Amino acid sequence: MYKVVIIDDEPIIVEGLSRSIDWEAVHCYVAGTAYNGEEGLKLIRSEKPDMVFSDIRMPYMDGLSMIAAIKSEFPDIQITILTGYRDFDYAQKAIRLGVCRFLLKPSKMDEIMEALEAMTGKLNTNREKEPAEEGQAAEEEILDSTASSFVVNNAVAYIEEHYQEKLKLSDVADQVYVSQWHLSKLMNRYLGQNFSEILNGIRIDKAKELLKDPSLRIGDIADAVGFMDMAHFSRVFKKTVGISANEYRNHL
Repeated sequence: MYKVVIIDDEPIIVEGLSRSIDWEAVHCYVAGTAYNGEEGLKLIRSEKPDMVFSDIRMPYMDGLSMIAAIKSEFPDIQITILTGYRDFDYAQKAIRLGVCRFLLKPSKMDEIMEALEAMTGKLNTNREKEPAEEGQAAEEEILDSTASSFVVNNAVAYIEEHYQEKLKLSDVADQVYVSQWHLSKLMNRYLGQNFSEILNGIRIDKAKELLKDPSLRIGDIADAVGFMDMAHFSRVFKKTVGISANEYRNHL
């Protein structure tokens, strides 16, 4: 029996899907429902379903980022999107991130059943693999999938926007809807750096730009790019650039 989760901010959609399909006949059961993306992610992490039916345009949630987070952490989950959002480019991006079907509301029952058949077909294929091969394939997909790359790019973009703040890995992980552990692993895999190295690298690049202005004091620059004290800034700058901030300015 395959485990299903349904996520939609329209209760009528959730109830309709839950009750109108003979889940047992297709060897499935509804493990849980949620009415927004945040609840949906929590439900997915707790239930670890085999397939998900979800809206992609819900309050307080970036739909594409949510899909990327799910597929990055759980690459074998099959996802069908149900949405009233008629945008071909958006649909293409969702499919590149690993969505099985992208259905426009109001969806016909035969479309839903076809999506269900496609998802169970893929799950059946995965189950036929040898356990060792399946585990290895899943790990490779986590490391190399488009979804994981999408998550990392979003994380770096968020860091670049908020580098001046007292930023923590958990803050960034919350923004891209994955766990700290998972984000840290992806950063190391795709960028070859941990969170602190990425953050400090961005801060030092910004500092180098500011050092071009001779009217700015180095201490003020350190503060402007997010370092809490001058000593820490000096250590990181020299480690990253190879010379002190003052020497760097003198060479400009």
